[in-house]
Amino acid sequence: MHKPSNFNYNQSNFIQRLLDSALVILSFFIMLNVYNVPFNRDYFLLLVTYLFLFSYLSESVGVYRSWRLGKFSHMCRLVLFSLASAFLIMILIMFLMKYAETYSRVVLIGWFSLSTVSLITSRLIIRETKRIRRAKGYGMQNVAIVGLTQSGIHLYREIEKHQELGFNFVGFYDDREPKRLGGSETSLIKGSVNDAVGIAQFGKIQKLYVCLPMVAEKRIADIIEQLGNTTVDVLITPDFLLKNLMQARIGSVGEVDTISVFESPVNGMKRFYKRSFDIVFSFLAIVGLSPLLLVIAAAIKLNSPGPVIFKQDRYGLDGRKIKVWKFRSMTVTENGGKVTQARKNDSRITNVGGFLRRTSLDELPQFFNVLMGDMSVVGPRPHAVSHNEEYRSLITYYMLRHKVLPGITGWAQINGWRGETETLDKMEKRIEFDLAYIRNWSIWWDVKIVIMTVFKGFVGKNVY
Repeated sequence: MHKPSNFNYNQSNFIQRLLDSALVILSFFIMLNVYNVPFNRDYFLLLVTYLFLFSYLSESVGVYRSWRLGKFSHMCRLVLFSLASAFLIMILIMFLMKYAETYSRVVLIGWFSLSTVSLITSRLIIRETKRIRRAKGYGMQNVAIVGLTQSGIHLYREIEKHQELGFNFVGFYDDREPKRLGGSETSLIKGSVNDAVGIAQFGKIQKLYVCLPMVAEKRIADIIEQLGNTTVDVLITPDFLLKNLMQARIGSVGEVDTISVFESPVNGMKRFYKRSFDIVFSFLAIVGLSPLLLVIAAAIKLNSPGPVIFKQDRYGLDGRKIKVWKFRSMTVTENGGKVTQARKNDSRITNVGGFLRRTSLDELPQFFNVLMGDMSVVGPRPHAVSHNEEYRSLITYYMLRHKVLPGITGWAQINGWRGETETLDKMEKRIEFDLAYIRNWSIWWDVKIVIMTVFKGFVGKNVY
């Protein structure tokens, strides 16, 4: 017999945050006690700083999101990343503030190591506990699907694949005759839609997924109305292309409910996280690369007449025009209604410019664009205005790439889709990767892309 649990995700999420903080604090005091180090004002500030950094980073990378459909190993990697990054930032702050000698090194290393082991172990224990409870029938939920549609079959396969969900699949319910449907899943049809409503009203299921076509609006409304006097969770899985939604978020205007279709995923605190990352990273890049920037500027000036910096009109966030900075690499500075992409052996490219373009060093001044807020370190690469106007009518969802700030580097670039796009399919592939980045954005992904750019993002076979 399945025994449903009243313990919901929000409670579990809140307790996990408290548990993590408690384990970090406990590990801290254990190491102080082991090495007989007194707890004073300096160590108190250290503990508060680390807890703040860890909380900030763990929230940024999604450590506390629902992992019912996520991989446990990936969650552990994010926990380790948050702990290690917070520790390294804390050490850097100590070094810059000249407080490094104030603290015991063995305490710090022991604290980090024990915190890491504690947080990972706690998650292993929780996972095993859930597995044992679900094996005994605790926390299991009976679920049914209305509609043997493509989206319904896909949902069923995901439920079967992820046993950690704690879902017990009851069956499909569809008004059509099984012989009209075909496929191996027809054997799982247990009755009509009215039968599904019946078992829901008798409390035999906890979740009912409605996977009917959206054209069956009246039928869906009827099902929802009939289930209004039950406690079953009713979830609608639309049959239109959910992968093309930028942000499937429920909102409201007064008393009217809305669901976002095309909306930036970088909103609220996420916008703050991304902007703070951009400011810190671009500032450090400008300071650290300043000698190289000066050398490049001098080389350009000596190599050919014209300005050092070329400012070209591009579309930025929400399609607004911005001036993107680049080191001038050509004898011309095209910024009109028609801009010809650079090609192999292009006569317009200067000697210095050829090297800058092949190594992407001509893009370095865009860190100033990032600092000013026109661009981000990571995002879809901005195209010339004329190219935007050309491709927006040729490629579906092309303009959705402007739902986030354009970037110096991006997911498409590190996967080889950069440089000349002389055929439409190359640009389509670039847009495909850009939209994948936007839909799945996270601070952790930005960090990953920056790291990958160092190793594979500066050169490309189509870059001239």
